[in-house]
Amino acid sequence: MPGARDRGAAPARWLGTGLLGLFLLPVSLSLEVSVGKATTIYAVNGTEILLPCTFSSCFGFQDLYFWWSYNSSDTFRTIIDGTVKNEKSDPKVKSKDDDRITLEGSTKEKMNNISILLRNLEFSDTGKYTCHVRNPKEKNIHHQATITLQVVDKLEEVDNTVTLIILGVVGGVIGLLICILLLKKFIAFVIKKTQEKKKECLMSSSGNDNTENGLPGSKAEEKAPTKV
Repeated sequence: MPGARDRGAAPARWLGTGLLGLFLLPVSLSLEVSVGKATTIYAVNGTEILLPCTFSSCFGFQDLYFWWSYNSSDTFRTIIDGTVKNEKSDPKVKSKDDDRITLEGSTKEKMNNISILLRNLEFSDTGKYTCHVRNPKEKNIHHQATITLQVVDKLEEVDNTVTLIILGVVGGVIGLLICILLLKKFIAFVIKKTQEKKKECLMSSSGNDNTENGLPGSKAEEKAPTKV
């Protein structure tokens, strides 16, 4: 029956797709490339800047190929490329299109660093820099990460006045709450001591002032006058 065959084939297809996904998932997540947390960095014209890039692979790497590309509004080109033979070898440059670029990479201590140093910055260096990595050991899987460089005349100082005001207000409020708490404890302590003193005073007066009832501790009774 066609209907029965279709119903039987559907679970099989789902199972096959699931198994294929489980097989491909580790591969797709194995190679990682990072340029740090900052997506944009600023540098002053005429100075130098380090463009960071590191990579990692759960399966290791062999003859890994890397390259940096530069992309501005009117230009796209590869500015440097190279290889890393294995985990014990430092990265080696194959070619670069600018003498101002220096590879600062190293695989020592498992850093897997393929950062580049760009010297004598010019305003035309502003643009997006993408670090690419391809690992033959993982069927040439490719991964990349991009960082934006802005070359400026000078770095603007960040005005932290508002931040300092907020921190001052928060600190003042916390200090006030602490003072209120300490004052509350002090007042409670004084009230407690005052109540204790009143209690002692009442107990003392009740023991020494029983003159009318002839209780122990009362004054001596006066003797009646003697008849003649």
